[in-house]
Amino acid sequence: MSVQWIKASEIGEYLYCQRAWWLRLQGAASANVQELAEGTRQHARHGRGWQMARGLRVVAAGLVLVALILLGAQFLG
Repeated sequence: MSVQWIKASEIGEYLYCQRAWWLRLQGAASANVQELAEGTRQHARHGRGWQMARGLRVVAAGLVLVALILLGAQFLG
């Protein structure tokens, strides 16, 4: 017996339109192929931007740490 996980997006899809959710489970093709592809591209772009922001935050924290160390060395040395 296999376990099928329910994704949050599936719950949202079901709450928005139960018929569309059921049709997708039956393998019916969507009429909004271009819109879905654009949504996928926008999600990927957003994900890349989020990863870049996360990386920049780590770099900024590192630079602050280096600045504090240098400032401490200036006062102690």
